[in-house]
Amino acid sequence: MTTYIPSFTLPSAIFANPAASILLPVGLGLGVGYSVSPKSTQKTYLALQQPPYRPPPQVFGPTWTSLYALMGYAAYRAWTTGSTSINPQTVQLTKQGATLFTIQLGLNLIWMPLFFRLKRPIEATVDIVALTGVTGYLTYIWSQVDTVAAWSLAPYLGWLSFATYLSVGAGYLNGWNFADKERESKSSDTGSGFNKDYVNQAPKRE
Repeated sequence: MTTYIPSFTLPSAIFANPAASILLPVGLGLGVGYSVSPKSTQKTYLALQQPPYRPPPQVFGPTWTSLYALMGYAAYRAWTTGSTSINPQTVQLTKQGATLFTIQLGLNLIWMPLFFRLKRPIEATVDIVALTGVTGYLTYIWSQVDTVAAWSLAPYLGWLSFATYLSVGAGYLNGWNFADKERESKSSDTGSGFNKDYVNQAPKRE
């Protein structure tokens, strides 16, 4: 059972402030997304063989922004409700949830670089499975503190389950190897005359 670990937990001042609690995960999520490069991410996503029911790449940005905001609100609700409780067990569960929240946020933020930049589908799948498990446990813990906080995590948990399906499906259908989805090809867009295109990407129209 995970307990409260101050060194692995965001400062309490963040959880106690609604703006900071919501904007921190939103800002970090956007920062990671743009650091990986949205165009490169969409290019990789469309190049890979995907399982059925994959959404178009344009869906992910708005969806994740909303989910980051909801998880931040859940953290604020749980902390402000539980940390002021007269019940010591509720206070302990609140702090335990804060540690779990921090851990799941870290796992969340490293998935995109693993999957898209490093092209490591096995590691990315292990990460998202762990993320889903931690988030499920967090939802259970915070359900004992504040039901609104727990329900605010429900859409996030549902989306993580779907994202796990997509990650496993893409890894399996592509032989757990994304490196061979690129090849060197002629291009006038770079000074060297070469860039990376995907083997199953439709040729550009001149």
